[in-house]
Amino acid sequence: MAVGGSTLGAFMAVLNIQIVNASLADIQGAIGAGIDDGGWISTSYLIAEIVVIPLTGWLAQVFSIRLYLLVNAVLFLAFSIACAFAADLQQMIALRALQGFTGGVLIPMAFTIIITLLPQTKQPVGLALFALSATFAPAIGPTIGGYLTENWGWEYIFYVNLVPGALMVAMLWGSLERAPLNFSLLARGDWFGIATMAIGLAALQTVLEEGNKDDWFGSPFIVRLSVIAAVSLSLFVTIELAVKHPLLNLRLLLRRNFGFGILANILLGFALYGSVFILPIYLARVQGYNAEQIGMVLAWTGLPQLLLIPLVPRLMKRFDVRYVIAFGFGLFALSNFMNIHMTKDYASDQLFWPNIVRAVGQALVFTPLSATATAGIEKENAGSASALFNMMRNLGGAVGIAVLQTFLTKREQFHSNILINSVSLLAEATRERIANLTAYFLAHGVSDPAVAAHKAVVAIGLRVRQQANVMAFSDTFFLLGSALVLALVATLFLKKADHLEGGVGH
Repeated sequence: MAVGGSTLGAFMAVLNIQIVNASLADIQGAIGAGIDDGGWISTSYLIAEIVVIPLTGWLAQVFSIRLYLLVNAVLFLAFSIACAFAADLQQMIALRALQGFTGGVLIPMAFTIIITLLPQTKQPVGLALFALSATFAPAIGPTIGGYLTENWGWEYIFYVNLVPGALMVAMLWGSLERAPLNFSLLARGDWFGIATMAIGLAALQTVLEEGNKDDWFGSPFIVRLSVIAAVSLSLFVTIELAVKHPLLNLRLLLRRNFGFGILANILLGFALYGSVFILPIYLARVQGYNAEQIGMVLAWTGLPQLLLIPLVPRLMKRFDVRYVIAFGFGLFALSNFMNIHMTKDYASDQLFWPNIVRAVGQALVFTPLSATATAGIEKENAGSASALFNMMRNLGGAVGIAVLQTFLTKREQFHSNILINSVSLLAEATRERIANLTAYFLAHGVSDPAVAAHKAVVAIGLRVRQQANVMAFSDTFFLLGSALVLALVATLFLKKADHLEGGVGH
């Protein structure tokens, strides 16, 4: 019950990233926010979430797992409802930050409960449940968000948390053991580490979320935040390696399986959140899909996982876990490479099989990667391992979205320049195309030949831009596939974990 309740909480916390992104335009319109400022509705949640994840292991020791998890679960539900009643942008940003701060607790706590309360032989089953939150929730989020927004209204993306949230609280209340509070830990808390970590991660997350919109280092705001992030995080690493009771045990990264597992996990986050970000933009910009239609396309990256993930622990018993991970990364990479020859007619039908392949790949990766990376982690290091593993995946996702936004813009400009150079009035084919389009417009209600000719040139310009966009998206999928090939290479350095000797549960 504890594992079920906590993983349900983690699922809801991750779902609330993507479910809101799918409905951002409707929320912005309802609360009078501009397109640029409206992005902070998502950014504030992500900043709060990534800051609280590393703090969770320590705070759970101070307040006990039961009290800490229950209080945050109840507050998460309260702030979810409050978001639906936000009257303006400032209120929404503040409430989303509070929702992210409480929701961010639910993710690593579920992971910690799995690797501390379950015996080693049962951990793959628990991690398979957790995988539903890590990979299924981002995939199904736009589907749920699009459906609720189109049919019920954007407020329902927050109300939807209530029923599963009540079930989560009931399961945690009935299963987690009471434990004494340990306020003495506050006295020897790693306060300088906490401060530098919070400032550094908040600044870094803001840079990654806002950088592309503000032209990166062309913006003094981004430059200042980048310097703050670099200095703060450098100090954080130095402090953690020097103090007697660090917030996070960074030396875990020197362990072969955990270190290479974290590297593969960062690249998984890059591709997982990156592909959930790119596909909706492509479908909206090139194909003109609405939120509900986009959700239906993305559903095929989520629904197969619901069937496959429960079977993964059986595969882990029959095959070398490293081969399962490598095969999963290979399929996930292949699903992106299947999209590198896109055309303007490439829509839901053409995306069906790549999305199915991606779903199978994602289902095969997460559970065995988590189990192998954390094999042999001692109980006292479980909080640090959970925080690092989940924080780095989220950070990988933030880096992925930032890189892909910029990459997409630059490649679209590159392809536009090349295509425009090929469309010359000196070329017979161009003149013939303009003449045909002019005749078409004259035959369809335009009486002035000069206006018809102008509309013909505009139409050609729009077609060039559309083609440049399609080619840029093809390049972006190639980049995603390449990142996953690197993740596959990282998994080849993992040691076989005979499930998994030593560590938690023994």
